[in-house]
Amino acid sequence: MRHKRTHCRATSAAEDNNVMPTLERRNQGSIERFERTIGDVSGRPARPYRVVDTLAVMERRGSITAGMRRAGEDFRVRFKIAQLDPLRAFDISRPMTNRVSSPTLREERGSRIENARDVVWRAILAVGGLGSAGGSCLWHVLGWERSLKEWALEQGWSGRRVSQEAASGILIAALGALEAHFATAKKE
Repeated sequence: MRHKRTHCRATSAAEDNNVMPTLERRNQGSIERFERTIGDVSGRPARPYRVVDTLAVMERRGSITAGMRRAGEDFRVRFKIAQLDPLRAFDISRPMTNRVSSPTLREERGSRIENARDVVWRAILAVGGLGSAGGSCLWHVLGWERSLKEWALEQGWSGRRVSQEAASGILIAALGALEAHFATAKKE
């Protein structure tokens, strides 16, 4: 019996490696396999697919440096912690509990969010503010994770449409300023 379980587990892990994303998922944008294995929900090794984001594409093309990509990813992480992304529906898969978290835990969570908001705001100011092209681009492309093309055509800067080439240049300049800002912020 034990031998059968091992065999089934090996078979399902091999099947997991051959599973392709659905056609609907592939139509949403570029995806690629992780370069290394990670544990799946059951703890088995897997190589899932991930979205190829704007920063990864730009770094591969040589448009931005690794430091600029790190600065952009750091901004994105802080933006998520700050909970500044657009309103979303409640996640009904999370269990409801009557347990009230401790006041210190609520204070820690609140201060963490406020600290992240402060970092995001200072970064936006460092690239020219929300009204600037760089600030608007960072907010929508890195923060809200919209595509650069969407931002250029729909949002643009101060209501003006921006060409895709100009949008790419705006993002590159904003990432350069962001990298410099984060470098000086760490020294302080």
